[in-house]
Amino acid sequence: MKFTSLSEGKGFYAPPCQILDICGFRVLFDCPLDLSALSIFSPVCVDEEEFKVSLRDDFKDSECSDKKRQKVEKPLDASNLIHSEPYYKTVNDLHLWNASFIDIVVISSYMGMLGLPFLTRKQGFSAKIYATEATTRLGKLMMEDLVAMHAEFRQLYGPEESGSTQWMKWEELDMLPSVIKDIVIGKDGTELGSWMSLYSVADVMDCMQKVQTLKYAEEACYNGTLLIKAFSSGLDIGTCNWTISSPKGTVSYLSSSCFISSTAMDFDYHALKGSDMIIYSDFSTWKAENNVDDYISCSAPSTYQLSDLSNSENDWKVRAESLLKLDDGVEEVEKLGFLGSCSIDSIKAGGSVIIPIGRLGVILQLLEQIAHSLEVSNIKAPIFVISSVADELLAYTNIIPEWLCKQRQEMMYSGHSLFGHVDLLKDKRIQLFPTLHSLELLKSWEEPCIVFCPHWSLRLGPAVHLLQRWCGDPNSLLIMENAEYTDLALLPFKPMRIKVLQCSFLSGMKLEKVQPLLHILQPKVLTIPEISRQFIPTSNTSMSLKYFSGKETLWIPKLKTTSELDIATDLTLQLQWKKLKHKETSIARLKGQLLLEHGKQRLVFQNDQENVFD
Repeated sequence: MKFTSLSEGKGFYAPPCQILDICGFRVLFDCPLDLSALSIFSPVCVDEEEFKVSLRDDFKDSECSDKKRQKVEKPLDASNLIHSEPYYKTVNDLHLWNASFIDIVVISSYMGMLGLPFLTRKQGFSAKIYATEATTRLGKLMMEDLVAMHAEFRQLYGPEESGSTQWMKWEELDMLPSVIKDIVIGKDGTELGSWMSLYSVADVMDCMQKVQTLKYAEEACYNGTLLIKAFSSGLDIGTCNWTISSPKGTVSYLSSSCFISSTAMDFDYHALKGSDMIIYSDFSTWKAENNVDDYISCSAPSTYQLSDLSNSENDWKVRAESLLKLDDGVEEVEKLGFLGSCSIDSIKAGGSVIIPIGRLGVILQLLEQIAHSLEVSNIKAPIFVISSVADELLAYTNIIPEWLCKQRQEMMYSGHSLFGHVDLLKDKRIQLFPTLHSLELLKSWEEPCIVFCPHWSLRLGPAVHLLQRWCGDPNSLLIMENAEYTDLALLPFKPMRIKVLQCSFLSGMKLEKVQPLLHILQPKVLTIPEISRQFIPTSNTSMSLKYFSGKETLWIPKLKTTSELDIATDLTLQLQWKKLKHKETSIARLKGQLLLEHGKQRLVFQNDQENVFD
């Protein structure tokens, strides 16, 4: 068995991408896009003459001596961005793989699906794709919206001319500021090949036809050998972890997970118990600074040590279970309340609010929170949701109770809507529009207002135009998530007077819950990121720890030392046993047909041949 980590991802919007070779089949986990890399492109037109002067200056700088180049770079401005139709950054090492060598693709979240059309349109691709029903539907809508926003960009700024990828030539790359150059080619200079022009609507439709949808805990059998199941991860609606059972053992893939959610079904970690190996792929656990700080400052570290077992194993498990069930959602609710109060303050001051957040669960809760805050404050301000898929997306969320948390399901049983936006739409307190320039929106438009719209990269969609409109208003507010390239994303809109509120939402498991969870699951082998080494004790644990890092293949030892074989009853009745001399062992010869069905080896009676021999 082999495991290769192609990408450690960048949180919720770009989950990790990895490949597992099991029983001779290659399984690809997720196929995301790095949409944060769109920040290298300019979303707006700058003054043409100013742009030409900037290019001449850059060209002169590029001809300077090496000594001169080593000087401190000038501060970045909008002219340093790439003025071209955006390209999209895929998982770097994935494009190096022959698509025909991939047998199975499993998708853990709708964000892990955005790069899939690039893969499915490759020549020779014939893999089976598995995803939950909710992830498939939401992923399709996200991809269609991305295609629509890109088409709008082309419509506004014109289609790309021949030779438009001039910026991808090495002589042009050498002229780029180091910050932008590192995003384009990577710090090791190997990522230029991962950039691609966006897929089409036809590519999306062709991709979706190849996806087999599953419900939670529904079993899918691949080639009679692998049994594949999805279980809720609690991160967002439809997100999941995976179990893959085979004659060689059971492997669980643990993606970014949250134990308790205010929207999605809770993390079903009990379904992962009994796994021979767990691939721990929740990188957000180790990357979140607040997670590490909370862990270091913990007043009772012994509670979390795998080796610190009490006299009663059951008592320890009870303590571990209680720790896992601590509600992380309280902090998230407080964040939403704070965002709501800040939005009200801006409205009171006469400013408007832009919210380009891409998490469906957060959007649904923010709509409820802000509408409630407006009502409590007795303020009338329109709430607009602008997206090509807004109508279909919000309608879908009200017909999927089986994918939601118990609290939401109970609302349905009591005769209420699953989410507050249903009633808000009826009362016209929320209005949906497909585009910013739609006639209906122009008729309804008034300021100040609150606008939910894509795209969080601030390079596509209505968010670009609205931020251009309000970036000089000190009373207006931009609410966005913390991102790796936030400064670069805001660069085209500077100087800015608009208030910018950056926030972060729970994107995975908290560090203090990792070891209690692992003690409950108790896999034989734990495959875990190298960056976790300082937090996971290696002594006094029965688990075999295998650390992985990017761009290297990890060889996994055998998960089982023996193989199981089911023998048909009619075959066993005809066995004639002979006892070996000087040994307490009996043997018998038999002949039958060896089958591999639903991940199990079976020996059945063969009618046309003799089955038993003396």
